[in-house]
Amino acid sequence: MATLPEQVIKAWEDREGPVVFATVDTAGTPNAIYATCVSKFSDETIVIANNYFSKTLENIRAGSRGAVLFITKDGTSYQIKGSIEDHREGPVFDDMKTWNPKEHPGHSATAVKVEEVYAGAERLL
Repeated sequence: MATLPEQVIKAWEDREGPVVFATVDTAGTPNAIYATCVSKFSDETIVIANNYFSKTLENIRAGSRGAVLFITKDGTSYQIKGSIEDHREGPVFDDMKTWNPKEHPGHSATAVKVEEVYAGAERLL
């Protein structure tokens, strides 16, 4: 299993604003959303709380891979790409319930497994 490079682990702690989470449907049509309820579960997994997914959830159920794009306070962008797992119970789901705001439903915890990592156009992993 791939892990985030140290540079990206540090950058994650310095990110600013929401992340962009992208998936694709079975025809290859992209779908991108802003996500504010996100966390690093481990150095191998980024989690997005499924509070109000619609097309995104359809794409995940159809087997889409995903990409998480974020920017740091100094304007450096990073992209993490990988397979997606949707957790409705277990450790990843339980962890999401600890940080997802109580006013949001937290239907599931969407885990992006790290497979590729970029800093801007530079491939780091």
